[in-house]
Amino acid sequence: MAENGEISITLNDLKKLNSYRDLEKVIGNKHADASRIIQTIEYEHELEQLQIELLKAQQWIRETGQRVAILFEGRDAAGKGGTIRRFTQHLNPRSIRIVALPAPSSVEKGQWYFQRYIQRLPNPGEMVFFDRSWYNRAVVEPVNGFCSQVQYQQFMQQVPEFEHMLYEDGVILIKFWFSISKDEQLKRFESRKENPLKQWKLSPVDAKAQDLWDEYTRYKEEMFNRTHTSYSPWIIVKANSKKKARNESIRHVLNTLPYPEKEHTDIEIYPNPDVVTRYHRQIRQLDE
Repeated sequence: MAENGEISITLNDLKKLNSYRDLEKVIGNKHADASRIIQTIEYEHELEQLQIELLKAQQWIRETGQRVAILFEGRDAAGKGGTIRRFTQHLNPRSIRIVALPAPSSVEKGQWYFQRYIQRLPNPGEMVFFDRSWYNRAVVEPVNGFCSQVQYQQFMQQVPEFEHMLYEDGVILIKFWFSISKDEQLKRFESRKENPLKQWKLSPVDAKAQDLWDEYTRYKEEMFNRTHTSYSPWIIVKANSKKKARNESIRHVLNTLPYPEKEHTDIEIYPNPDVVTRYHRQIRQLDE
């Protein structure tokens, strides 16, 4: 037992385990949740196998000069940043980038809206992960009054054309929306307040997110209706479970990229349809 009262299990202990009952004996504490520990071990093992496949996909991207852009969108505290960290944890840093832009400068505000994002699109052989993207203007900005209605409508008209140009030029664009419930968002906000290592994540926008929940819903649904296309579809990830969201979104990317030998892998790379689905217009009230 560790000094703080937590259970301490060594690597040698884990190597000796052959069954659930063995784990219970090692834990030696009736208050410990053995099933949760097993689930965590299984999640970590599965994640490692998926990350190995990501390395194979990255090698294919580098060798063939592919350009891959993956957009992570969703409400505040939906788990976008944590998922990106699992994507990139073991990838070669020389051919990936994470883009998480701050508020635009005074100069950038006078530019064409897409200009600062174009500069950060992937080069040949590169994967770029956008922790929020140009879709700030579709939801966050109009909800919080950071853009005018004229700017918003102009963006909504231009974005399908912009993404069609990327598609025609050969850019592989994957758009994720991480979907969480209102109660789950509140729980994560409270967790951030209590954790000094996560307090930096809280912002004035976060503070208003619960009060503006319905406004976010309205603009989000309008975004889906007007920007979901055959060449640039929205992929919905049910993210109330962070672990499932992480692994299943990795599976979706692996399933999308036509890298060689993926049919012969030992791990399932087709995402669970109960967690990851392609948006369709019959869906109503996501994040509920």
